[in-house]
Amino acid sequence: MMTRISILLLSIFLANTVFAQLGGESTYEFLNLPNSARMAALGGNQVAISDSTDLNVSYNNPALLHVDMDNHLLMNYVSYFDDVKFGYASYAKDYGDIGTFALGMHYINYGTFQYAETNGQRNGTFNAAEYALNIIWSKQFGKIRTGATLKPILSSFEAYQSFGVAIDLGAAYVSSDRLTSFGFVLKNIGAQITTYYDNGDRENLPFDMQFGLSKRLAHAPVRLSATMQHLQDWDLQVRFVDEETGELMGEKDGFGKQFMQHLLLGVELLPSENFSVRAGYNYQRRQELMFDDKASTVGFSWGFGFKINRFQFNYGSARYHLAATSNHISVAINLNSDYSRR
Repeated sequence: MMTRISILLLSIFLANTVFAQLGGESTYEFLNLPNSARMAALGGNQVAISDSTDLNVSYNNPALLHVDMDNHLLMNYVSYFDDVKFGYASYAKDYGDIGTFALGMHYINYGTFQYAETNGQRNGTFNAAEYALNIIWSKQFGKIRTGATLKPILSSFEAYQSFGVAIDLGAAYVSSDRLTSFGFVLKNIGAQITTYYDNGDRENLPFDMQFGLSKRLAHAPVRLSATMQHLQDWDLQVRFVDEETGELMGEKDGFGKQFMQHLLLGVELLPSENFSVRAGYNYQRRQELMFDDKASTVGFSWGFGFKINRFQFNYGSARYHLAATSNHISVAINLNSDYSRR
């Protein structure tokens, strides 16, 4: 037990001293996209939802991969912005004392681009895409469930290619009444192995430290979830430098705004075991992408899910800015012959 605690503390130390980077400052940013329709509807990410019927939760926290997900298959598809599409497919299998494993493939296709000369003459087309293989493992140790994800990554933009490797480390605790759960994740610990061109500088991976809480009310069909992300860097405020004086422009955010920049909120209404309605709020997304004179519903998200026999369907919609909304679709199937008892 002390060995596992020592490894966890060492990982946290390394995360804070070496891997503290945020969006826009690293490569392979697609790793942080919300693949699951359910997670997209709940603000973009939740790491503490303990739901043994939803294999998608293991993508956000490998420790949430559960023995009851054995022989489950899922496929996700996202219609993003313009011609960009991405998705995720995964299959889980339990191996008893060894643990539960899942194999997944995460991809993003940026669409087709045209070659063009400086004079405007067009000379054909090319594609751009990125891929990450997810090898997920989890196992119960006492009251704590631990998990890890190994992610070999391939990024290809025309003739420029890069290969990297990342690891997610997760832990989860579920109360004895199964109403309360906690989750902790260190995401995207790793390195870029090969650069996009010869002798290029290696870029950082989008490391993220996350902690979450999920609570299902005992006497109401409601589940509340909250996740704190980017905990390795508390100040996420975007500030600009005055070119003449070299000073930062604008006042520094107070503790309340800084706290909200890290917080993702989600709520699920569960009127039955076969149907649910969801909503979420992402404060950071709203603050960074809204227009000052018209905020509209930027930063808010919603969705729903339902089950029909062995099939599970989910839809999620997230508002990023006034001009675009992402649409997420998830389809899962329980391949076990005794699915009705799960």
